[in-house]
Amino acid sequence: MRPAREVLAQLRELRAGDLPTHGGRTLAYVYDSGLSGVDELAAQAHALASSANGLDPTAFPSLRRLENDLVAATARLVGGTPSTVGAVTSGGTESCLLAVLAAREGRPDVAEPSIVLPSTAHAAFHKAAHLFRVRPVVVPVDPVTFRADPDAMAAAIDDTTVLVVAGAPSYAHGVIDPVAPIAAAAAARGVRTHVDACIGGWVLPYFRRLGRPVPEFGFGVEGVTSVSVDLHKYAYCPKGVSVLLHADAELRRGHYFASADWPGYTMLNSTIQSTRSGGPLAAAWAVVQHLGDDGYLELARQTLAAVTAIADGIRSIDGLRLLAEPDSTLIALAAGDDSFDLFTVADEMRARGWYVQPQFAHGSSPVNLHLTVTAANRGGEAGFLADLAASVAGAREAGPVTVDENVAAFVAALDPDTLTGEQFEGLLTAAGMGGGAGLPGRMAGINALLGAATPALRERLLREFLGMLYRPD
Repeated sequence: MRPAREVLAQLRELRAGDLPTHGGRTLAYVYDSGLSGVDELAAQAHALASSANGLDPTAFPSLRRLENDLVAATARLVGGTPSTVGAVTSGGTESCLLAVLAAREGRPDVAEPSIVLPSTAHAAFHKAAHLFRVRPVVVPVDPVTFRADPDAMAAAIDDTTVLVVAGAPSYAHGVIDPVAPIAAAAAARGVRTHVDACIGGWVLPYFRRLGRPVPEFGFGVEGVTSVSVDLHKYAYCPKGVSVLLHADAELRRGHYFASADWPGYTMLNSTIQSTRSGGPLAAAWAVVQHLGDDGYLELARQTLAAVTAIADGIRSIDGLRLLAEPDSTLIALAAGDDSFDLFTVADEMRARGWYVQPQFAHGSSPVNLHLTVTAANRGGEAGFLADLAASVAGAREAGPVTVDENVAAFVAALDPDTLTGEQFEGLLTAAGMGGGAGLPGRMAGINALLGAATPALRERLLREFLGMLYRPD
């Protein structure tokens, strides 16, 4: 048996190589309130309930109370009514999966169901379509604003449609889709509308209270039947906790599962998971109780100020532009000219201690850098913007990133459906990652190579790469 002190020391050593989760320098994946004591509270609450199992709410009634409290708090923010019900899930993806599953199961009369999605809808809905054998009908968005086109969405609805999706906001560009006309068109055809408010559901209502013009996107909009809100985002709770809300219990019934036709206990699940640790649930409940309405309003104030300052600063940096005006807390910035490479800017920012998320070109959306702004960024805007300007200058000095012609030809000849392990290894070697060399220190060249691949090929290559990462040493 290893001493606990030694085990924890090794864990700290391993964690030292990760991106920082506090301080506002990682502008993706993490959400930091910047408040002291919140992590400690969450950890203590997690420890109190981590051994409890949400599989059976009659055995652990405390977890049922915690879940009902979180559902009620979330519903209040997004216009819930006394009939609104919900479920706590492991994250936004599971919430989106369950929204699709409930819609599919709610229409057993449709033999080959489909869902209508704006092209900016989160990839979780494509995952749901894949898992549940539902056909995704992808509708192009406005090429300038990147918002869903209500008329095009309405035209895509047919007799097979079981769900229509809108974003509040969409992840890639941080803009809110026109929920009201989309939901109205769906309701007129007897189709459910899900609003993916995983990012904005907890913070946008506070932005509205602060005077920001935020359109209604929740149950106050006629025709909206479900809404997803992640608490591990702007409720600043530990991962992973999300809430999926339904307008009424009948709409929720489709994602419940029961199985009694076997010799063991009768399995009964409200989500995809069976065993569910009470730890994340208790941690989220404790943070929400601790911060309260006034606390979240102040955190929203700080976040909005940071978003405004960063967006204004980007406008003043020569060569950068906002890809869309941010409606929420997400900013997508693009190059205003071709004198430098944005992937190199991301590398330059990483060298300066910041992580910004590269996004590949797709449709009318060019290569861009994605920023997730939190309350922890307030006060650090000037430093971030100075380093961003310096990174653009560094990218200009470094020059364009090009893909070797032979490598480009090799990639162009690859078929994602028949890709072999040998071909993948050959590509790794060409990219300088063969022989277990691992990721290079700078990723611009790799991103340029991936950007040259079709989406289908990029998916296949990254699946192979993921498999390479998850191999025991």
